Amino acid sequence: MKTNPPASLPATRVRTLIVDDEPVARRGVRLLLERDPGVEIIGEAAGGAEAAELIKRDKPDLVFLDVQMPGCDGFETLSKVGAEAAPAVVFITAYDEHALRAFEVNAVDYLLKPYDDARFSAALQRAKLAVRQREAEAVNRRLTQLLEYLHQDPTRSAPTKEELPSDRILLKSSGEIFFLKADEIDWIEAEGDYMKFHVAGRTHLMRETMARLEARLDPKRFIRIHRSTIVNIDRLRKLSPSFAGEYAVVLHDGTKLKLSRGYQERIGALLKQAL
Repeated sequence: MKTNPPASLPATRVRTLIVDDEPVARRGVRLLLERDPGVEIIGEAAGGAEAAELIKRDKPDLVFLDVQMPGCDGFETLSKVGAEAAPAVVFITAYDEHALRAFEVNAVDYLLKPYDDARFSAALQRAKLAVRQREAEAVNRRLTQLLEYLHQDPTRSAPTKEELPSDRILLKSSGEIFFLKADEIDWIEAEGDYMKFHVAGRTHLMRETMARLEARLDPKRFIRIHRSTIVNIDRLRKLSPSFAGEYAVVLHDGTKLKLSRGYQERIGALLKQAL
């Protein structure tokens, strides 16, 4: 077993483990990885059982994993690690019959020996992207859990998102995480599987359903005016006649939004409260 000493390198580097029973093959992978400054090689293993222990102990982001190894092959290695603890994996093998099984276990890529530098580089870039996506999703989950905790009523058991309106919305946009205050939102529209938030001339997307999002928003602050539109009540300026007895909702910035007949009663109730 060969492991590197702890390195004082930036946390943004992808911590990578090399696993292959052939020393020459491990050296080839190492030389190619060392060309990329975004990679930190944390160790090598010559067998599957050894690799499983290193993965559990050192928790690499990425593993270049040989399939055919005596005693414990690459698939058995991942089985020993378990799905929850498994890192991103690029399988390496001289036998293409393992390709389908590799992707069945969600491998990032599959390198068939002999491969050239360009093919290796493509696999590495794909793997780095997969690692970053995992990290972003993990941060997203942790921040969501934090927000849910901060909003909990200490006299009750932990409420669900649907039970408690949130004053902040967690958004991931262009690789960044935003804590969006509810009063910053102008209006929200459905766009496929996403909700598009309109905020001071900018837009942000969040994967969510309209029904679940509406349940999370404070009904005293937001009102649904269409099956695909929610508006911040404070942004409402006026109702403007449209056609065939319908109305358009006009916001302070001049944005015009359709008021669906099915939601006119909500607006009517809101106007009565204001009188």
